[in-house]
Amino acid sequence: MSIGRDLIPEFDGEMKSTRRVLERVPGDKGQWKPHPKSFAIGHLAQLVSWMPGWIAQTLRSPRLDLGSAPGYSFEPTEKLLQGFDANVKAAREALEAAQDADFAQPWSLTHGPRVLFTAPRGVVVRQHFGHLSHHRGQLTVYLRLLDIPVPPVYGPTADEKTW
Repeated sequence: MSIGRDLIPEFDGEMKSTRRVLERVPGDKGQWKPHPKSFAIGHLAQLVSWMPGWIAQTLRSPRLDLGSAPGYSFEPTEKLLQGFDANVKAAREALEAAQDADFAQPWSLTHGPRVLFTAPRGVVVRQHFGHLSHHRGQLTVYLRLLDIPVPPVYGPTADEKTW
């Protein structure tokens, strides 16, 4: 089994849990923040909806230039879910198509001509998994603070005892 295909079961589980969390984000509270220094829930949800696409981008391109990345906006939850689903599909396809040698290739994060870091694609793909889990966890805290039932992620929650 290839490295990419070996990652598919973990990927599928993480995406299923992430979608459940995104489904709960209230579209009418996009600008809400738990603290003035915090990210708005609408921007955090948008970031989470984009993140699976980073896996596809990492496997298909040698770099990402943050200088040309789109800015945040406030979008309806349904639009975020549509983007998330498209990004999940692209990432899954990229994982399935990747050859083991692809994971050893260098990948760079840049901002214009400035290289922020370079690492093997395999390392970056695994970092995307962890990064996504981190921001999904932030979203669950936001949901809790808004008194919105938190869905199961790795097991039952105080709101949902079963899956």
